[in-house]
This record gives sequence, structure tokens and C-alpha cells, in this order.
Amino acid sequence: MNITKSELIITAGNKKQFPDNSNLEIAFAGKSNVGKSSLINTLINRKTLARTSSHPGKTQTINFYNIQDTFNFVDLPGYGYARVSKTLRENWGKFIEEYLSNRNTLKQVILLVDIRHAPSENDKLMYDWISFYHKNVIIVATKMDKLKKSQIPKHISIIKDKLNLRSIDSIIPFSATNKTGKEEIWKLIDNIKERD
Repeated sequence: MNITKSELIITAGNKKQFPDNSNLEIAFAGKSNVGKSSLINTLINRKTLARTSSHPGKTQTINFYNIQDTFNFVDLPGYGYARVSKTLRENWGKFIEEYLSNRNTLKQVILLVDIRHAPSENDKLMYDWISFYHKNVIIVATKMDKLKKSQIPKHISIIKDKLNLRSIDSIIPFSATNKTGKEEIWKLIDNIKERD
């Protein structure tokens, strides 16, 4: 898809700040530092619209991005980072759950996992949550450029097995460095928009 307009709508620290519009929303979930912001920037051909950080746990807000004035990307706070306080982690959890459970305009949650590692317990919980509320789950396996090509099928198989993926789910290996997987992800996003 040729993106000519993308902008940050709001960085929301509570549900009262969520945008009041009817645009469908596609949210990106995953553990801290898995590459959500990098994926969003790659999809919209921007380098720094979604802020990336080398410090896990940096994104503590829900960030809404207007894409082409027709739909929104939503960057959720990363989960599972141990160096923030337990109270803060619990508050993030409630905040994310509030958005995921009650947002009528939310049409799909894309779950990001690091292709190099087996999914964590938090990844599994998030997958189970998404599959409960949504017909299918889209998994983006990030950082594939860190593996040899020959290793990728084995790692994809591990992710499928650990998450217990169903036949209706999709898994796409992705690299923000060389843009591998970008077109496949856009095809799935276009399908979501057509469903609406």
C-alpha cells in the first residue's frame, strides 16, 4: 500500500484520551523491545514516526496513529519487562486490557514475537486473549535478519508449537532492517479493512 499520510493522533495515558472517531483500529502487541515501533515505521515508510528505543519498557502509553485518514495503527505498551516496578506492570496490564476489551473500533490485534526465542508465558497469554476475542490471530515474527535463512523454518515451527497456533492464524517472518515480510503484512491488513 502506498502511504501518503501518517501522523500521531495522541499518546494516551488513560482511556479518556482515546481518540473519539470511527476509524477502524489495528493494534500491535508484544513484549518490550520486540520491535512494534520499528514495524509500524516500516509499514508506513517513515523512520521515526513511531518512537523506537533501545531501552525496554520505554513505551508506557497507547499511541494512536492516523493512516491515510481511513484507519488507525495503535502501538500498545510492551509487556513483561522486569526492570519496572510490579505496580507499574500491573497498571500497564489493566490499561491495555481496558483498551483491548472495550474498544469498539478495534478490528485486529497483531502479536509480535522475537523469532530467535520461543514465545514467553506472556506471549502465550496475549495470544490466548486475542484468539478469544478475535476470529484469527496474526503473528509477526520479528528480527528474522538475525538468523540464517536455513534456521528460519525451525524457529517458525517452535513459535507455532509453543503458541498452539490454529490453521486460521497467520505467521509472517519480518525484518525491519531489510523489509522482508512487509508486503505480506500489508496484504493481511488490506483484508482486515475490506472485512469492516
